[in-house]
Amino acid sequence: MVYMKRNFLPLFFYFLVTSAAFAQSDFYQQLADSSLTLIQQKVVYDPTYFRIDYPNGDVPSGKGVCTDVVIRAYRKMGIDLQKEVHEDMKANFSLYPKFWGLKRPDKNIDHRRVPNLMKYFSRHESEQIISNNAADYLPGDVVSWRLNGGLTHIGMVSAQKSDDGKRFLIVHNIGAGQVLEDCLFEFEIIGHYRFRK
Repeated sequence: MVYMKRNFLPLFFYFLVTSAAFAQSDFYQQLADSSLTLIQQKVVYDPTYFRIDYPNGDVPSGKGVCTDVVIRAYRKMGIDLQKEVHEDMKANFSLYPKFWGLKRPDKNIDHRRVPNLMKYFSRHESEQIISNNAADYLPGDVVSWRLNGGLTHIGMVSAQKSDDGKRFLIVHNIGAGQVLEDCLFEFEIIGHYRFRK
């Protein structure tokens, strides 16, 4: 009986670890799938400042920018980045970027700014390696880029591969609405995150 218990314990712990790993990968797969549903919606790129509900507020469904892709994908998974970012900024305002001259958090817009999402993700231990190796970027990952002129951009890695099978495609909105494109290495990558609340 003691022998059986000793042999059972390693199997039990193996089961717990593998179950947790599968649950993790399953979450990110579902997140990637949720981002794909966004490309079915007609969305016009619109950076207008909107007053929105809180929590779970969203700009009008036919409008959005790059951050709204990430926000909407996570919201489908029950994670409200508007609330998460706002609460973190209220408690740690001095740690967030000051590009916009704000004296306090603004729940209408803060989560819709790429540098703020980058700061939030990095503060929650979700940073991943930045590399030129496509295998490092997995479905459900969030990637941010620096565009020409210093603008920042953000999108989500999907579970669909490029035509040559070497890269996962990206769901993003860079001006043509919420689309699926082979653009992982089109711009300088400045952030790579795998976030789960």
